[in-house]
Amino acid sequence: MDFREVSLTALRVFRAVADEGTFTAAAAALGYTQSAVSRQIASVERAAGTTLLERRRDGVRLTAAGHLVLRRATDVLDGIDLTARELSGLPADGGTVRLGWIPSAGAALLPRALTALRASHPGITVTTREGSTPELVRALRSGGLDLALLSSAPPFRPPDAESPALVTRTLAERGLCLALPASHPLARRDYVDVADLRGRHWIAAPASAGDRVMGVWPGLDERPEIVHTARDWLAKLHLVAAGLGFTTVSASLAPVAPEGVRVLPVRGGPQEQRRLVLARLPGPLPEATERVAEALRAAVVEGDTLP
Repeated sequence: MDFREVSLTALRVFRAVADEGTFTAAAAALGYTQSAVSRQIASVERAAGTTLLERRRDGVRLTAAGHLVLRRATDVLDGIDLTARELSGLPADGGTVRLGWIPSAGAALLPRALTALRASHPGITVTTREGSTPELVRALRSGGLDLALLSSAPPFRPPDAESPALVTRTLAERGLCLALPASHPLARRDYVDVADLRGRHWIAAPASAGDRVMGVWPGLDERPEIVHTARDWLAKLHLVAAGLGFTTVSASLAPVAPEGVRVLPVRGGPQEQRRLVLARLPGPLPEATERVAEALRAAVVEGDTLP
C-alpha cells in the first residue's frame, strides 16, 4: 500500500492516539470501538512500512517515523479543517483557538481571561480542555491543542524531552500551600510547620503515569496515608472542609477556597514553588492564538492586583 493512499480518517485516528496516549482513550474521544482504532492504526503503519507507535504498558510512544507522520498528518488535517471553514464562510485566518489547562487554572484565571477576550475580540472562539500536564503536553505535540497552561515544579525542567522543544513562558510563580479544615487546631496559626504534617490523612489526585502525586506535601519522610482521591480540586477542598484530611493547593486558589477551608503556608522544609507556564509548539503564532496568549498573561497580572 502506498502511503499516498492513506485515508484522512486513518490520519485523524493516528493523531487522536498520539494525543490521548492510549488506544482506549482515543476510541472514547472519537466515539469508535477500540478494534476500529486498532485497524486504522494498522493501516497507517502498513502504508508507512514501519512501526509508528511503540506499545508500552502505560500507553503508546511515537517512534522517530511516528513523529514524522504526525507532523505531516497535522499539516494535512489542519489544511482540510481550514478549507472547511473557508467554504462555510468563516474568516480564512480561523477564529478558533484550542486551549488546554490544568485544573487549578480553571478556578479564576481561565474565566477571567476568556471574559476579557470575549469583550475585546468577540470574533475569536476558544475551545478548552482540562488535563494533567503530561496529558496536555501530548496534546500539544499531536496538534490537538494550540496553547496549554501547564504546571511546573522545581527544578523547573522543560515539559518534555522531545524535539523540537516547546516554547514556554512563565506566567506566574507562587508558593505551594496547605489546605486544612478551618476547625482543625493547626488552622489557628499563621503557618504550619512541616513537622506537624507527619501522620496526617491526605486527599490527593489519582496517580497517573508521568505525573507526580498531587495533594500530598512533597518530601515527607514517611509513606503518606492517602484516604481519599479526587481529580477535581474543588471536590478535594470540600472533602477538606468536611474535616476528612489535608491537601495541597497553589497559593492562587486561596481566595476561592470554599467555606470551612483554611489555606496556609508551610515552613521548616525546602521552599515549595510552583510555576504556571504557557506552552506551545515553536513557530509563528496565528493572530487569534496570540490574542488568547495575551489575554491569559493579562489575566494573571490582573489577578495579582486584585485585593
